[in-house]
Amino acid sequence: MLNQQIRILRLARKMSQVELAKALGVTKQSVSNWENDNIQPSIDMLVKLAKIFSVSTDYLLGMEHCQSIDLTGLPEDVVAHIRQLVEDFQKLLHNRQT
Repeated sequence: MLNQQIRILRLARKMSQVELAKALGVTKQSVSNWENDNIQPSIDMLVKLAKIFSVSTDYLLGMEHCQSIDLTGLPEDVVAHIRQLVEDFQKLLHNRQT
């Protein structure tokens, strides 16, 4: 599950394994090994991954299925706009599935 989450989140951000490795201060081989489920990242690296992808460690580990976005400091009108965008995308995806 963790290996899939890392790959999915990396690709969603259009990052290469090299780019992610550089952001984490590890080798591309480390990222490749995580994604291929050959080895697991350390706890410290898990926390760094969560920060880079703006998700919780529980989400990375598959223990939580809900993603959250930190909107701290944004004006209320911007927060409302973001909420509306999310709702619009949820409706769009729901309509595609039905």
